Amino acid sequence: MFAFARHRTAAGRARRSAAAGGAAALIALTTGCDVLIGTSNVETSDDITVTSPMLREGETIPARYTCAGDGVSPPLRWSGLPSDTESLALVVDEAESSGGATVLWVVYGIDPVNPEFPEGSVPQPAQQGQNSLGNAAYEPPCPEEGVEHEFRFTVYALSEQLDLGDSATLDVALGAIASHTLARGRLTTVSAS
Repeated sequence: MFAFARHRTAAGRARRSAAAGGAAALIALTTGCDVLIGTSNVETSDDITVTSPMLREGETIPARYTCAGDGVSPPLRWSGLPSDTESLALVVDEAESSGGATVLWVVYGIDPVNPEFPEGSVPQPAQQGQNSLGNAAYEPPCPEEGVEHEFRFTVYALSEQLDLGDSATLDVALGAIASHTLARGRLTTVSAS
């Protein structure tokens, strides 16, 4: 059971809602569609396998990776990339009961030769885009106590390297990811209820 040590302020929730609302047009990944909406005409597959030595599909996310613990990003691994993958992106989001989502982390420019992210780090040359709070960083999940939340770690194989620079806005980063997605894979965890 989580002992939630940090609560988001009303201003923080308002900023998050505004940013999430602006990104809603771009991210159907936050709904049941499970895809980014973009301009790519390429068929997208779900062939990538995403795993973690610390997370299990459908199981409770360890407190270490939430605001109740150390708030560090979990280690992730992936396999099954298409042969024409030029770069990877990672989007971590928290599904909301309204059908939307809060984006907790956006990373792009991930070298496809690197099959993993170590805990609490972003391997070079990857860069972080802004999340729903406007921060270019991992925002540890901080769900309400007694309410089950779903946290999704989605890896996207991209057809080209994204030239966005560090701290791209959420709309720009998600739009670029959507436009170049070849394949994706997801690991989903939940909060303690």
